[in-house]
This record gives sequence, C-alpha cells and structure tokens, in this order.
Amino acid sequence: MNGSCGRNGVRQSLAAAAGFPSAAKIKWRPWVEAYTDFAQVYDIFMDNAPYDRWADFLAERLKRDGIRDGLVLDLGCGTGTVTRLLAEKGYDMIGVDSSEAMLNIALEKEAENRQNILYLEQDMREFELYGTVRAVVCICDSLNYLLEEEDLLETFRLVNNYLDPGGLFVFDFNTVYKYETVIGDATIAENREDCSFIWENFYDPEERINEYDVTVFVREQEGPEGGLFRRFTETHYQRGYTLSDIRGLIEKSGLHFVEALDADTLGEVTAQSERIYCIAREQGK
Repeated sequence: MNGSCGRNGVRQSLAAAAGFPSAAKIKWRPWVEAYTDFAQVYDIFMDNAPYDRWADFLAERLKRDGIRDGLVLDLGCGTGTVTRLLAEKGYDMIGVDSSEAMLNIALEKEAENRQNILYLEQDMREFELYGTVRAVVCICDSLNYLLEEEDLLETFRLVNNYLDPGGLFVFDFNTVYKYETVIGDATIAENREDCSFIWENFYDPEERINEYDVTVFVREQEGPEGGLFRRFTETHYQRGYTLSDIRGLIEKSGLHFVEALDADTLGEVTAQSERIYCIAREQGK
C-alpha cells in the first residue's frame, strides 16, 4: 500500500467515526488548502514553464476558428501569466481562480502594468459571468484538481452555458499514464538562492488520485550561514483522466468534441501522451 492509499484509509475512518457518509460519497475539496503559502513562490518555481508557447498555441487555435479578439475566459488562471499573454495578443481577458492568494499576485501584476483584466475568485464548478464569451481556455492541468467526474461534467456544462454560439473551449489535462509512470511516487527537489522545495508524490492507482506533499523553505532574513528561512507545507490532490473519460464528459455536457492533440508534440495522442489538449465547441444550448 503506497502513501496515498494509507491517507485515504485514515480519511475514511475519521469520516465513519464522525458519523459522516462514506468517503466515496464525500466531495473532498483539496484546493481549499492548496495554493495559499505556495502562491508566493509559485512563479519562481514555474519560471521554466513554456508559457509563451502555450499562449501561442491557444491564440493560433482560436484564430483558426475566427476568434481574433473579444472576451476570453481563462479558467483556473492562477497568477495570471497566461491571462496576461493572451491580453497582449488582443483578447479582453477574464481570469477565474478559487485561490485568493494566487489572484492577489495576479492583481499585483495588473497594478504594475494595467491590461484591464477582470479577475474573479470563484470555484470553477460554480463560476458565474455577466454574459457569454467567445472562448474559454483552461491549461496547466487545472482540471485535474477536480477529483470527481460529476465535478468535471458540471464545469463543462457551465462552459457550454457561457460560450457564445459556436464558441471554443480549449483545455489540457494530465493523463493516467503521466501519474502512473512519470511522476507517481517520485520525489522532486529544487534549490534556489532564496527558496527551495521538496515535492513528494503518492499515487493511488485504484482511485487514480495523485497526492503532492510540497514542503517549501523561503528566506525571510539575510544573515550568517544563509540567514533565516521559513518552512511551510501544502498538500495538493489531482486525478488522472483518460481521453475516453474526457471525451465522454464533453459530449454529455452538450459541447461538441472537435479534436485532441498531444500537448507536447501537437501531434496525434498516443498511449504515452502525458498531457493532452482538447478542443470542444458550443453547438447550441
């Protein structure tokens, strides 16, 4: 039994002892605790992420459908890096995220260089907009934080509801293959001048849930022997999905499935694809 299975067992025992429904019936909300303290160092440790390449792909794909401007929603926008890149490409951006700490950083960027981006603190399963948008994007595995298929389905239905007629939904997700083979039960560590992290993964193949235990050390004072560092920890949960899972939920939501691409090669999806882009279209409410 790996670490994730043991943790699940503890949660089930506590739920039963407290008289709550079984764990299978409880909607865990892991994002409530995720991206709080970690938000302050998120951009530091993500500085090697290919944001420009992601934004280029999104803009090019939208333009293929004639969407060259207008309102675009970035769902799970985080600190707003991709949101801002798309704003630079001429889109009127709305960013939605459930983490107040991540949105605060996005707002700091907006204050330094105004792009008239509207940021909303909302759960993506319950988000509300003032009207429809031409496109919705959701990348960097934000949807993997939804641990139940019914939550994904509700999110897809909301996307369909808020898309203009014929509007486009472009998103990515991490695959079961990635969690099982690439990062599952691995430990990743990185040391920077003013902060370091240890990232431990525990994968439960039965539930297809990957638990990330993140420990971060941040320098708060200069001094001899490195100065004073503050230590904090966060636990994140993500679920692996297959393309078949996602396509079925897209179609059930009322959206039209258009295509899927390997997000690294932009070619055909294979059994070894770690991250997949999906494109869906509004086809009538």
